[in-house]
Amino acid sequence: MDFTHINEKGEANMVDISPKSETSRIAVATGTIRVSDKVINAVAGHDDRELKKGDIIGTARIAGIMAAKKTADLIPLCHQLLLTEVKVDFEVLSSESKIKCTVRVSLCGRTGAEMEALTAVSVALLTIYDMCKAVDRSMEIGDIMLLEKDGGKSGHFTRASK
Repeated sequence: MDFTHINEKGEANMVDISPKSETSRIAVATGTIRVSDKVINAVAGHDDRELKKGDIIGTARIAGIMAAKKTADLIPLCHQLLLTEVKVDFEVLSSESKIKCTVRVSLCGRTGAEMEALTAVSVALLTIYDMCKAVDRSMEIGDIMLLEKDGGKSGHFTRASK
């Protein structure tokens, strides 16, 4: 299998999507940030005194949405996409000292939304880090991955359970 963004000379190039048909497409990505108990308690609303920056989850949600919309400005060979939905959800996993972010991106277009979903997860989690770093600089962001994609020539993909 050849890399689609590398031409016959080995140069990076933007893929020509003009021959593709417009189809409904979705992508779902996820990731986590491991945080201290202080951060878990503050994010979960148990201790509002710890973090003075306001609504951490709400701010991270908006950051994720904005990141999905700006993916083509950040990833050099991505196409500008007209997104129809960006849904950013969080789950506080207190017993694991983690916050999980899941993003679903939808559109009708000629190319998929995987990069938009992955970028949104990354930026949402980075926003949590930024807002909580005064309390916990040892946070770890990880497990960022595509869970599902649908639409287009390659069809449906669902990540197998670990």
